[in-house]
Amino acid sequence: MPKTKQTLSPPEQRDDRTISAGHAALTEAPPKPVAPPPEPEEGSAPPAQKTISLRGPIAVKELAGLLEIKPFQLIHHLMEMNIFPTLTQLLDEDVARKVSNRMGFEVQTERKERHGPPPPPPKVIEEPPPAREVKPELQARCPVVAFLGHVDHGKTTLLDAIRHTRVAAGEAGGITQHIGAYTISRGGKSITFIDTPGHEAFTAMRARGASITDLVVLVVAADDGAMPQTMEAIDHARAAGVPILVAINKIDAPGANPLRVKTQLQERGLVPEEFGGETIFCEVSALKGKGIDHLLEMILLQAEVLELHAPFHGPAVGRVIEAQMETGRGPTATVLVQKGILHAGDIAVCGPYWGRIRALINDLGKTVREAMPSTPVKVLGLSGLPSPGEELIVESDERKARQTAEERLAALKRPRQEDGPKITLENLFAAIAEGQRKTLHLVLKGDTQGSIEALIGQLQKIPSNKVELSIIHSAAGPVTESDILLAKASEGIVIGFNVKTDSSAAAAAKREGVQIKLFSIIYELVDQVRDAMAGLLEPELRETVLGTALVKKVFELNKFSVAGVLVQSGRMVRKGQARVLRGKQPIYDGSIQTLKRFQDEVPEVRAGLECGMRLGNFDDYEPNDTIQCYQLERVPQSL
Repeated sequence: MPKTKQTLSPPEQRDDRTISAGHAALTEAPPKPVAPPPEPEEGSAPPAQKTISLRGPIAVKELAGLLEIKPFQLIHHLMEMNIFPTLTQLLDEDVARKVSNRMGFEVQTERKERHGPPPPPPKVIEEPPPAREVKPELQARCPVVAFLGHVDHGKTTLLDAIRHTRVAAGEAGGITQHIGAYTISRGGKSITFIDTPGHEAFTAMRARGASITDLVVLVVAADDGAMPQTMEAIDHARAAGVPILVAINKIDAPGANPLRVKTQLQERGLVPEEFGGETIFCEVSALKGKGIDHLLEMILLQAEVLELHAPFHGPAVGRVIEAQMETGRGPTATVLVQKGILHAGDIAVCGPYWGRIRALINDLGKTVREAMPSTPVKVLGLSGLPSPGEELIVESDERKARQTAEERLAALKRPRQEDGPKITLENLFAAIAEGQRKTLHLVLKGDTQGSIEALIGQLQKIPSNKVELSIIHSAAGPVTESDILLAKASEGIVIGFNVKTDSSAAAAAKREGVQIKLFSIIYELVDQVRDAMAGLLEPELRETVLGTALVKKVFELNKFSVAGVLVQSGRMVRKGQARVLRGKQPIYDGSIQTLKRFQDEVPEVRAGLECGMRLGNFDDYEPNDTIQCYQLERVPQSL
């Protein structure tokens, strides 16, 4: 036995040497391999025991370990098979099986079945496409907040305190001359602020269909209190249907009285929460930074209540906030993205202009590659300056974008046909017939505050359960351009009592198609408003039976049939409607084509007379049919 053990080990080593040596045969190798073959032939079991199992593709180094040889020896055999791998290269199962068989090993095929399942898992893991489909179409976005209020009440200074900048110092006279949009981050959440020169710009954008503001912060100075523009800002925000949050500024100024401000605004319907209302009031000091954190918390809280969402996929859509010509940059437009993601390099169409976006600049002056919804960016690359409120849309085809812009530009150059005011007191019924809602919006201007209160009292006394009268703004003074813009945005009418119209307002009314009605007698004003409200109601159709006739005989002519009838009651009218009854069952309803007495066409035939009748395209007359003549009347409804 010990001798056999000593003789068994050398053959194995010699086998390894022959495998590694390949074609280079050693002098000792030829005689010694001749002796081992008979021993393995006598015991056929040992080769059957040399089996290995694979788990799919295997590295050269790992396979060499399974074959109990060194990696360079395995590489040598693979090179003889015209395969030149590295130590870490993976070998296919077929190659591994061939080289293993060459080495005298058998490969178990059971692992093949185990190797089948692994491919499915990668497929399951590589299924982010369904995951993208599962993602909701709408995702949460940050709120867009507009600052409104009276001049010099600290709107821009308050925004500076939030942004820690000094924008107000750079404005001419400390008054905002343009629209700015800024984004700040607090607690991982973003807020976009829009600082406007006043409610006129806010309403002018809304008049163009640009509803970009989610929340209005009404800035009121604690020392001044509610001023005329404060009241106008409230009316403009309410007309837009935007929630209002009040920021009482300058609480540290001499003579500051926040309680007086709350009382004044309560009279306008903004009831503070501490008084049992729903309006959030925040006391702040823009100069000293007091209450800023509380204001931001309340804005984020209101945004959570509104549940603001926007689609983050698809072509980007945005609204122009302002546009200007800059030296070295050309036309630039500040755009607030509303849908999708705007990228640098996109092809965009904005009004009558188009272009490939060359760069996007954020509110900090830094160049960015993309802009998400509710993010303001300055867009470079348009062919011209679009108007504020214009919609910017990303197109995939450059040719289509150019064609769209050229068509819009050509439409602007065409002479505009004067169709008159879009909505007037006289054509309200036609407007309602086109699908508008039954609400009469009024902008009311009077000579004194007392006259305004008297007019509102009289108008509110008009009884109506069918039509709503909405006075979106009322103030003392002449009709201004701001009133025209508000009426345009709300599809309303401007009514003045003992006041004049500014020249700019008259030009704006003609341009925007807004009607201005001026009165000097109060009852005439109330009567016209009442008639306008009644005109909003669709008139009722009432059927009046004019007469009946009995078919006596049917005359068959070449192309049609004519009924010879005897008028039994009332009269048959040529311009009326007719209904054929057969056994009290209507079989036809339409207009009267002809009505003749003998050979003459007559307008009507009275009871007791005979005549010939032809109804529309009806030819199936039978004796004893009853023809009923009637007419439909539009009866105006009452309020």
